[in-house]
Amino acid sequence: MTQRRGKGSPSFKAPSHRFKTEVKYKKEEGKTQKAEVIGFIDDPGRTTLLMKLKYEDQTEILIPAPEGIKKGDIIEQGEKTKLKIGCISPLKSIPEGYPIFNIELRAGDGGKLSRSSGAVCYIISKDKKNITVKLPSGKLKKFPLEARATIGNAAGGGRTKKPMLKAGVKSKKRKARGQMYPIVRGVKMNPIEHPYGGKEHHGAKQRKGKGSSPGQHVGSFGAKRTGRRKK
Repeated sequence: MTQRRGKGSPSFKAPSHRFKTEVKYKKEEGKTQKAEVIGFIDDPGRTTLLMKLKYEDQTEILIPAPEGIKKGDIIEQGEKTKLKIGCISPLKSIPEGYPIFNIELRAGDGGKLSRSSGAVCYIISKDKKNITVKLPSGKLKKFPLEARATIGNAAGGGRTKKPMLKAGVKSKKRKARGQMYPIVRGVKMNPIEHPYGGKEHHGAKQRKGKGSSPGQHVGSFGAKRTGRRKK
């Protein structure tokens, strides 16, 4: 099913009361700002480790940590920053080919894309209006010149390659995000509980529309066509 977590019944609610805080960049002040890494926090709501920054004006924020940074390091934020791991800079100030993550969709929104563990993007090209960035998916996307990003790649790379070893570990992992476990296959359910349920005739009889209820959103719902394409 598509609706595995959210604001529905208690079984599917995301435990947002356990998530640490909102994660976003500090506002720009028109000058280069320095901050010290004073600690790290493991947030159950995110796959990346968070680093706690303390600025010269005593402001403290949490943002996704890059790979290789440590407690006591000094990072810079602004248009004229050093090109080192952890520094926050507008895309227009970062050379092509540098690894970046936690990119803003619009200047000042605090960071929206490429924030999961091990995520990394690369600047491909620049023009007078936009900057083209290659996302972890391989897709090329254009961003405004003033959108900010963090230099480096997000901490926690290789997380998905670590084996679970026990079903209990998988259960705790999914429970931290408000996800159901174990997930029972639809074909093993009763007809009243799932479109694929019942002992025979597995699969929905026809394609479901995009406007149907979440419980009907299984298989090829909203598809333009189904089946093998004829040569």
